[in-house]
Amino acid sequence: MNEETLRQGLVTVMREMDASGLNHGTAGNASARLGEHFLVTPSGIPAGQLTPDSIVEIDLSGKYEGSFRPTSEWRMHAGLLAGRPDVNAVVHCHSQYATTLACANKPIPPLHYMTAVSGGAEILVAPYALFGSAELADAVIATLKGRRACLMANHGQIALGRSLPEALMIAREVEVQASFYYGTLAIGGPTLLSSEQMEAVVGAFLSYGQKPVKPD
Repeated sequence: MNEETLRQGLVTVMREMDASGLNHGTAGNASARLGEHFLVTPSGIPAGQLTPDSIVEIDLSGKYEGSFRPTSEWRMHAGLLAGRPDVNAVVHCHSQYATTLACANKPIPPLHYMTAVSGGAEILVAPYALFGSAELADAVIATLKGRRACLMANHGQIALGRSLPEALMIAREVEVQASFYYGTLAIGGPTLLSSEQMEAVVGAFLSYGQKPVKPD
């Protein structure tokens, strides 16, 4: 995608998260790869006030130009995009159920096959560190090694994708799984799927959905 499309895409993602209840106020942030640099949402601007021009272009060292400062979490985005060539977009939000579990330091176990959307059988919790800190970036990057999503202790959730729509889809599914787990805890706890069952899910995901049609 070109820069203009990515800028608008970041505005759209932030507004969709706000409208759907995944996020609120000035919480959360998102980024998208742009060649050797990346685009990231600015610090402290509510989703409804974002414009494509307020999106910040930044390099992996944190250097940027313009009048808008990048989100305080830029280190987290930079580290993930630098270390994960399979990832082109990152979405971070403070959705209700995922954040509730994150505040209780409860990973989401394999109670439903769609927990595998995270890239593993369960959705892990990254250790707590101060927002915007290098320590938080390191904790999240380590927890997400080989995975697409995790909770962030006493903070929220984060999701990775090959595109902004995919990252947003994963964040939405993490919130759904968090709500299922929260609900089952109120009625005695979930019945979990086995490792063998989850391995079968991962294998089934490889052939799920529509495939490009090859020309004759």
